[in-house]
Amino acid sequence: MSIQPIRIFGDPVLRTAADDVDTFDKELRGLVKDLLDTMLDEGGAGLAAPQLGVGKRVFTFDVDDVVGHIVNPVLEFPDEEEQDGPEGCLSLPGLYFDTVRRQNVVAKGFNEYGDPLQIVGTGLMARCLQHETDHLDGIIFIDRLDAERRKAALTEIQAQDWYNEDVKVKVTPHDTKGVFFKR
Repeated sequence: MSIQPIRIFGDPVLRTAADDVDTFDKELRGLVKDLLDTMLDEGGAGLAAPQLGVGKRVFTFDVDDVVGHIVNPVLEFPDEEEQDGPEGCLSLPGLYFDTVRRQNVVAKGFNEYGDPLQIVGTGLMARCLQHETDHLDGIIFIDRLDAERRKAALTEIQAQDWYNEDVKVKVTPHDTKGVFFKR
């Protein structure tokens, strides 16, 4: 097992866009194992490489007994249907905030060996795929909240034992409302 520490909200790596993976080698397979082991140990639905301090476009997921990973994901949305419900993050431990996401998504990318793969997600799987892809773009799910929800979330975050008041927290300056990333 290769359980690694998870970076917590306020760490600059969580606000930095990850680089595409261009080499599918033993090192990448080790990263996928670290991500899987850490995610499963923490009981999370997903974990992205930046959450372990690694700026590579890869994440793992464990949703509805489907465990896997995707490298260099690109999301496509087959329709405009949305869902609004609780979302949490291992980098904001113990906190959940209602977040609007697309209901249906198709993620295209590669496995750890460079073979193409596609994941079709609806509901919780769609939420997870969007959440983890956001991490790869330097976006944290609270950036997706409307102004009122974001203000309440930041207040709750600042009240947590793990919150470091010495770290200057900035919300991403990028417009994340209705924006879904395609590379």
